[in-house]
Amino acid sequence: MAMQNKKVTDTNSTKSSLGHHPFDSLKGLVKSKTLQASAPPGKKTQEKSDPIPVAQTEDLLFREAMQGVRPIAGEYASGGPVPLKTVERPERDPEDDALLRLTRLVNRGEGFIVSDTPEYMEGTGYNVRQEFARRLHRGDFSIQAHMDLHGMNVEHAQEEFESFMKASYLAGKKALLIIHGRGLSSPGEAILKNKVHEWLSHSYWRKRVFAFASAQSHDGGAGATYVLLRDRPVSKRSGKIKPAV
Repeated sequence: MAMQNKKVTDTNSTKSSLGHHPFDSLKGLVKSKTLQASAPPGKKTQEKSDPIPVAQTEDLLFREAMQGVRPIAGEYASGGPVPLKTVERPERDPEDDALLRLTRLVNRGEGFIVSDTPEYMEGTGYNVRQEFARRLHRGDFSIQAHMDLHGMNVEHAQEEFESFMKASYLAGKKALLIIHGRGLSSPGEAILKNKVHEWLSHSYWRKRVFAFASAQSHDGGAGATYVLLRDRPVSKRSGKIKPAV
């Protein structure tokens, strides 16, 4: 018995001293620690960081920009809404208004009423109401023909007047415009203007003219005359055009 035990002991000692056992040390490591399994291939294990909210970012930028800024203190600080001040318009000078009206009158003829001036003239035929002369001046009748007597002497102007009036009457035209000027270059009275008034009132045309009146500003104003012809001449001897009052 003793001999058998000795042999077993010798065998074990020989094995441990002479044999090569490289993995014997791992047995204790496996027993003491549990190895973690590696992540399967193809999957990312890196965790993504949560994005910073936009509001926090803007608040952070605002705080950085306001570093070193101090609030206004004392009487300069406003505790509520600032009341708006009403701007008072300066009063207009009456002289400026008068100058503006005069400028518009000279440049564009605005505000100039021909019928309210001493240069205005009008007249009506026999048994015709004065209202038709006013209507003629207002432009109620469309002008169908016109002539210009500027630069003519009285004799030449009368010839042109007669020729124009007869041609218009025979053609059945009713509303005419005769431009004669205001006579501002004449040393005395407006010669051609007065002659046109005379030819319409005291001549052959007194029986054939229904009414006449000074033109509007855009047609020459007091330097021109509207004429409204009759369809046929008046046969009575009293058929005389009434001069303006």
